[in-house]
Amino acid sequence: MKSVTVKSPATVSNLCCGFDILGMAVCEPFDIMQLSLTDQPGIMIDHTDKYRLPVNADENIAGVALKAFLSAIDYKEGCQLVINKQIKPGSGVGSSAASAAGIVVAANELLGKPFSKKQLVSFAMEGEVIASGSRHADNIAPCIYGGLVLIRDTASLDIIQLDAPELFVTIVHPQIEIKTSYARSILPKEIPLKSAVIQWANVAGLVTGFLQKDYGLIGRSLEDVIIEPVRSKLIPGFDEVKQKCLAAGALGGGISGSGPSLFMLSTSAMVATEIENCMKAVYEKLGIEHKTYITGINNEGIKIIS
Repeated sequence: MKSVTVKSPATVSNLCCGFDILGMAVCEPFDIMQLSLTDQPGIMIDHTDKYRLPVNADENIAGVALKAFLSAIDYKEGCQLVINKQIKPGSGVGSSAASAAGIVVAANELLGKPFSKKQLVSFAMEGEVIASGSRHADNIAPCIYGGLVLIRDTASLDIIQLDAPELFVTIVHPQIEIKTSYARSILPKEIPLKSAVIQWANVAGLVTGFLQKDYGLIGRSLEDVIIEPVRSKLIPGFDEVKQKCLAAGALGGGISGSGPSLFMLSTSAMVATEIENCMKAVYEKLGIEHKTYITGINNEGIKIIS
């Protein structure tokens, strides 16, 4: 093959209590990326979207991840990358991860599949460093593996795929930007032991709820007592959205990644639609432009489409 095109999905990370260790791929939105081999040395990048992202490979998230991949196989020829981003940068639904993960999966497919999914996660994490200043895999791993994942250990990339029940995911993206690097910088450096115990219990409860398909336990465990109280202050309408969505029948939810997007889980299309209506009503009242999605868990992850 001389060219490959992939569809790289958005992801919801943290899932309230699982900061940096839990994430899931969703069906919408997604980026389209095409990688081609060329005779001209170097990496050429072209964005066909409206976001005016850097096209220098050393400054572009996908470019950095691709360079890490190519360096590992000592590849000396050239590549051309065309990116159509439909996941807005700074949205909180894994825009940077979609770029970094999508390109390494495309390169792996194009160059004979020399690497495992775990190795691809490691290459893609180099791109996340550009976006957030840290190597974290809670968006990258579900993007590459698909479905719902637990990163038990980031250093060794001990990644566990979790079986989850069928759930509807309703997402609202207020059209404001929160940079991941800033959202990480404001987090507390120390937390009370009492808060840590509550958080550990919720992570254990959430994972158990997914595995046992216990919707009540999932709902009770979608609670964050450490990150959400800090980051929610950056998101207009957060408290009202959450309160109204829970009243409409949501199992629970909260901030997607570092925000400003919010997500809510539910068990039926009717409830998911009512949740979407609640989200729209809040942001229409606030006069804030927004976009909503009713989607589900994407068990396939990145898809080769041509």
